[in-house]
Amino acid sequence: MQRLENKIALVTGAARGLGRSHAVRLAEEGADIIALDICAPVAGIDYPMATLDDLRTTGDLVVEAGRRVVTAEVDVRARRALTEAVEAGVAELGGLDIVVANAGVAAFGRWNDTDGQQWEAVMGVNLTGTWNTMVATIPHLQARGGGSVVVTGSVASVEGLPCAEAYTASQHGVFGLVRSLSAELIEEGIRVNAVRPTGVSGTGMPQTLPAVADVQAGLRGESAFRRGFEADTVEPADVSNAVLYLASDASRYVTGTAMPVNAGLISH
Repeated sequence: MQRLENKIALVTGAARGLGRSHAVRLAEEGADIIALDICAPVAGIDYPMATLDDLRTTGDLVVEAGRRVVTAEVDVRARRALTEAVEAGVAELGGLDIVVANAGVAAFGRWNDTDGQQWEAVMGVNLTGTWNTMVATIPHLQARGGGSVVVTGSVASVEGLPCAEAYTASQHGVFGLVRSLSAELIEEGIRVNAVRPTGVSGTGMPQTLPAVADVQAGLRGESAFRRGFEADTVEPADVSNAVLYLASDASRYVTGTAMPVNAGLISH
């Protein structure tokens, strides 16, 4: 099925993990792709970011799926550079119909171990970066007469994760953006939704719930925390299929939601 035939989709954080999975899945369904990623370290985040080679691989996979692709190295925190990258991609491919605001980082630790650099990195990429992505792309959706914005959120969008204050605050803020913009843009035919997965394997980011569990285990000496959370880890494809639904016309009356992909970990 070509559910996105003749559509153009932009994906941030596209070089690996969920971003790559989203880009390739949308391409398989007929969308041309604008794939963006920082491809550089983020100060305050203690795990490696994706590389330029990772982004090239994503581009190659989109081409193998039979679709056109534009790639660019850009930091979603840098609004001007992001806007320029979006405009260049739109000019080359001919428009924009779908936005997947996927770029995100995480840091874990007790509240008094979270320094200012970690806080600024997580809030900057996850919340400000998502806002910048929306600001840079919504005018192009308006020019097409509508479209779909899908944000990669987290179970932390609706739950408080201990030892993850910055991450949880950023994800709550992201869902607030989804709810506010969905109400504001519905009359223009622009839908805004989120997916909120549990831990996802193979993303490069520490799997959120297992990482929290490690901190909790260190605090409480309860190794069962990690074992319990690991049972609820999903695959990138599971999340990408939810993104595909929200990006496609199959969800044309769905907006302002945060679709759970969490193996039943949280019931709401």
